[in-house]
Amino acid sequence: MTSFDEREQAFEAKYARDAELQFRVTARRNRLLGLWAADRLKLTEAEAEAYARSVVQADFEEAGDDDVVRKVIGDLLKAGIETSEIEIREILAKKFGEARQQIEAG
Repeated sequence: MTSFDEREQAFEAKYARDAELQFRVTARRNRLLGLWAADRLKLTEAEAEAYARSVVQADFEEAGDDDVVRKVIGDLLKAGIETSEIEIREILAKKFGEARQQIEAG
């Protein structure tokens, strides 16, 4: 194997690790957002866990964060809790930082 092939394999392996890390951080971020929303919805612990899972699942509907934001906003508004897209996106950004720290910490 040439050094070029070795470098190419190393690059591909790093890309795969980075993509997996990004996926894990995003899933954790969505779970944390779900738990935050569940607290605002005054759900029980079991209900909160189920709701957080549903927020994670919502992210598989389409690319990007719009599906998650739409779900959380809709659920909060349906429960009579005032919110906005700006607020949810701010919380999403904050939860991304928390999620990254949690994943990196192990």
